[in-house]
Amino acid sequence: MDVESRLGLIRQVGEEIVTEEELRVLLQAKPHPIAYDGFEPSGKIHVAQGIVRALNANKMTKAGVKFKFLVADWHAWANNKMGGDLEKIQTVGKYFIEVWKSAGMELDNVEFLWASDFVKDDSYWKKVMQVARNATVNRIIRCVEIMGRKENEALQASQIIYPCMQAADIFHMKADIVQLGMDQRKVNVLAREIGPKLGYWKPVIVSHRMLMGLLPPKATEGTAMERAIELKMSKSIPDSAIFMTDSPEEVRRKIEKAYCPAGTVQENPLAEYMKHIIFEKFPNVKLERPAKFGGDLELDSYKEFEKLYSEGKIHPMDLKQAVARYLNEALEPVRKHFRTNKKAEELEDFVRKQEVTR
Repeated sequence: MDVESRLGLIRQVGEEIVTEEELRVLLQAKPHPIAYDGFEPSGKIHVAQGIVRALNANKMTKAGVKFKFLVADWHAWANNKMGGDLEKIQTVGKYFIEVWKSAGMELDNVEFLWASDFVKDDSYWKKVMQVARNATVNRIIRCVEIMGRKENEALQASQIIYPCMQAADIFHMKADIVQLGMDQRKVNVLAREIGPKLGYWKPVIVSHRMLMGLLPPKATEGTAMERAIELKMSKSIPDSAIFMTDSPEEVRRKIEKAYCPAGTVQENPLAEYMKHIIFEKFPNVKLERPAKFGGDLELDSYKEFEKLYSEGKIHPMDLKQAVARYLNEALEPVRKHFRTNKKAEELEDFVRKQEVTR
């Protein structure tokens, strides 16, 4: 695959690339650059982390990228997830890996790493200290949105260390590309600025879009990023997200009550599901409708759907029924894995019983 084709695949992943020219040069120089993403194990895993993450990782690896997933257990501990219980966090991390293995992620060029292994290495803490010594407290506080926090919150001291660790992770893993969500942008920019000062490099940022939650968006003032964070899926509000092991009935219930404004795809979470999940997983989509409402409708692309929905030719209820049906089809291999694999079943049962803490 030539460089432009590889670049085209990565563009499908990145809502923003900093910078595209640097990415082109990187792809020319390295047949197999290293990219990473990290996740806090903090409860059940939703479809943006499960299905969309698998789709994006597959595009990156198809473009020749070696992908490293960091199970950020110590980061979650620093951020007081799962009540600050490290053992519980690590069990949830094992559950995450089981989900990804069953969600269609192509694993030949994917490696799972644990932050709890990093912290045993003195050279890792040296990198964390290097980052801390080259950033002001105010700059670090501006990065706390990467943890789902706000700058004006009362922060624990551990949460100040967190951004320093995340920036150090990039250099410890020798990652050429940081492939995280748009909400992680500030710490990635910090790493780009600090890297050359520390004798490292300037990583390319490929930021993927964050899927909206299913509930109506809040009227939020502030930056576009603050708005995006307000809209993203929240594990602490179960009805705002579809989780990877939700039952078919639960998926249908959540989708039926989801926010879905008629005639517009803007700030419409089900339109986002169609674009970023359904049409990515299925080459064509059928909307099943009674004959008196026009009969079944087959769609070959998201653009076709967007046009018809914006013209009012597709009813929100028809959209909801289609999204629920195709989501359930996409989730069935994951459900089957957790029904038939004893280890996976035990992990899912453990996670289901836990209280998710913000």
